[in-house]
Amino acid sequence: MPERRSTIQGGPAHRTRPGRRASLAVVGVIAAITLTSCAGNEPPERTFDVAPYVHQGHVVDCGGFKAQADAQAVLRADPIDPNGLDRDGDGVACPELRGPTDKKPVHRDFMTDVDGAPITEPIKPPPT
Repeated sequence: MPERRSTIQGGPAHRTRPGRRASLAVVGVIAAITLTSCAGNEPPERTFDVAPYVHQGHVVDCGGFKAQADAQAVLRADPIDPNGLDRDGDGVACPELRGPTDKKPVHRDFMTDVDGAPITEPIKPPPT
């Protein structure tokens, strides 16, 4: 049975034009194709397990990582940096490693000594 609609005032009923239904269907298909094709353009998300490297003390140097982003993930998880991955204290771990990279600095709100290593114990005043 053909689809029928009536007007608001209860006037005569009329059919929806077939061309309009087809146009709406085409627009819906184009939108679905566009959204699907755009969804896969970003790089695949990498996962790196930081658990073996954090809160364990010094367990690895920059040379132990395949990518800079992996070292950065460890620094993000443990900004005290017992591994010495951020030697200059700028918040970027192992900048010399190859990609993929993550150069967004980690906020490290503590004091460091001259070479960038964290000071984890209070500074004692010199004896007088």
